Amino acid sequence: MEEKVSTARVALKYGVLSSIVIMIYTTILNVSGLSQNKGLVSLTFLILVVAIVLAMKDFREQNKGYMSYGEGLGLGSLLSAIMGLLGSAFSMFYMQFIDNTLLTQGLDQVRADMEAKGMDDAQIDQAMELSQKFMSPGFMFAMGVFGYVLVGFLLSLIISLIMRKEKPVFE
Repeated sequence: MEEKVSTARVALKYGVLSSIVIMIYTTILNVSGLSQNKGLVSLTFLILVVAIVLAMKDFREQNKGYMSYGEGLGLGSLLSAIMGLLGSAFSMFYMQFIDNTLLTQGLDQVRADMEAKGMDDAQIDQAMELSQKFMSPGFMFAMGVFGYVLVGFLLSLIISLIMRKEKPVFE
């Protein structure tokens, strides 16, 4: 009797490993003062893509070269959820205990962006008040997890389609 490879085990392995990579990368960005650079921050999604591809490749190799579309989609989505949970928890820890000025820096950047767009002071004050409500740790944690799961699911839809290899029916 052959043992079935678990998508959860592969997702956990690659989710934890890629979360560690993202934690190191974001720490480097924070320490170097580049955490407000949207281009560099968006590279974390490239790490997510690489993690999903490597996890699906590993799963397929362990599964005798086969992976269904559903297995790939589940694997990528679960991996993204793990990354979202660990990455968001690390971000909250970092902002609460290591560098509590990151939120202030983020709000200052939002204000500068609005001023550059030519918004008047009343509009900026109203927008800043709303932004501060969304900068609570609980909301930021939930949105971080949700963002990773959503983006990971969408990426997994595409990557699973490319990497799937169905078992022949009569094998």
